[in-house]
Amino acid sequence: MQSNFKIFLKGIIDVSPLMIPVVPFGLIFGVLSIDIGFSPIETMGMSLIIFGGASQIVLLQLFSGGASSLVIISSVGAVNSRHLLYGAVVSEHLSDLKLVWKIIISYFLIDQAFAISNEYLKKNNNSNRYFHLVGGGVTCWIIWQSTTILGIILGAAIPEKLGLSFAVPLTFLALLVNDFRKFVNVIVIIISGLVATLGYNYIPFKAYVIVSAVAGLFTAILLTKIIKKK
Repeated sequence: MQSNFKIFLKGIIDVSPLMIPVVPFGLIFGVLSIDIGFSPIETMGMSLIIFGGASQIVLLQLFSGGASSLVIISSVGAVNSRHLLYGAVVSEHLSDLKLVWKIIISYFLIDQAFAISNEYLKKNNNSNRYFHLVGGGVTCWIIWQSTTILGIILGAAIPEKLGLSFAVPLTFLALLVNDFRKFVNVIVIIISGLVATLGYNYIPFKAYVIVSAVAGLFTAILLTKIIKKK
């Protein structure tokens, strides 16, 4: 059986290639958070408590758009709800662990760590295999926090008149590039975009993000059923 440290180190090595796109994402978050008006302490607090890149960017976008606290909290919760699925998948491999370890691992169970450790957990039955997930998660945590700090420093150095708020929607557009390859995805994106655009001034409490997401979800379900029937 491999030692805990060797498995931990393997988790670090396996997740490292996935850290390349995390670096600019963390920098953008730190810079934008300062540009929008958050203090360095508040920015770091978000990265330490929420520890989720996509949901933190969503928070900035909604906050800058004047959304209510209820909409912001519910939207961030919806984005992070995928972690419930991660936990359900991983739980079958970690059922024998003590509650303390389960809580620690759940904090580090983010997209990249889950992606690389889920495969490792499937292929290995040793009792200490969960150290692979800890190694991957800790690596993600260190990279995200350090890039957030660097983004804060850069954000404070950039003149206010330059204004970088436009980078928030540009970041999401960049994430959508691969989705344009499928017809169904394009339709869902168009429907969600139209609902969000038309509802921006008419949907109360700035809840257009949630409504557009629900509209996109129902569109995807409907199109998927139609395609399966054909």
